[in-house]
Amino acid sequence: MSLAFTGRRAAAAIVTAALLVPLAACGNKDDGAKAGGAEKSGGSAAKADLTVLAAASLTDVFKTAGAAYEKSHPGTKVKFSFAGSQELAAQVKQGAPADALVTADTKTMDGLKADTGTPAVIAKNRLVIAVGKDNPKKIHDLKDLTGSNLKVVLAAPEVPVGRYSKKVLDQQHLAVHPVSQEPNVRAVLSKVELGEADAGIVYKTDAATAPGKVEAIDIPDAQNAVADYPAATLKTSKNSAAAAAFVTWLNTPEAQQILQKAGFQKP
Repeated sequence: MSLAFTGRRAAAAIVTAALLVPLAACGNKDDGAKAGGAEKSGGSAAKADLTVLAAASLTDVFKTAGAAYEKSHPGTKVKFSFAGSQELAAQVKQGAPADALVTADTKTMDGLKADTGTPAVIAKNRLVIAVGKDNPKKIHDLKDLTGSNLKVVLAAPEVPVGRYSKKVLDQQHLAVHPVSQEPNVRAVLSKVELGEADAGIVYKTDAATAPGKVEAIDIPDAQNAVADYPAATLKTSKNSAAAAAFVTWLNTPEAQQILQKAGFQKP
């Protein structure tokens, strides 16, 4: 083999190698871009269909919060099941398929330690007296609820708002005899809204959902009770990572702004 031929082969090899280097670099860049894009999008692990059991008093605000969460977490859907906290606790103990739980008191959540992750308080609330439009019975304070001519509705004592109501009335040594005891705060509000009751004790945020139909009579802080709303993941969740992400999100500025706009207080 001649030296000239050998030289030509070597030169060709060098040229070929030089041409391949940029192509390889381009290929690596594209692969990196794809990987980075997948990482930024959160990948398929971020996508899940979540079921959240939530206290009835969160009905309106959580619909707004759920829509906001879905918008900022593409591929994730959040479905809520609203009821009294005691009903939600019973569902958890019975093994209802769900991913997270938010109650209107810490007592109910504490009774589910074996079934939940570590809870975190996401909001607080206070009680008000709900009366009909224009306050026809001229109710001004808790003492007025003892009137024998009034139809007062309270939540049942096993319901958080019912327990809070009993606490504030007992502290003021007031005997109120309700015409009915309801399974959740929204049922109490509905009775007043429909004119089936003259007054009821509900959360401030619930009274605010019926403007023009229900008026709220404030209860002084010294006579009031503060309701804590803890949220936790459920150990039976099949979407534990996504459930934990949602519970964590509830304490972010975005979620807190939604909650506080609806009248809830900072945790």
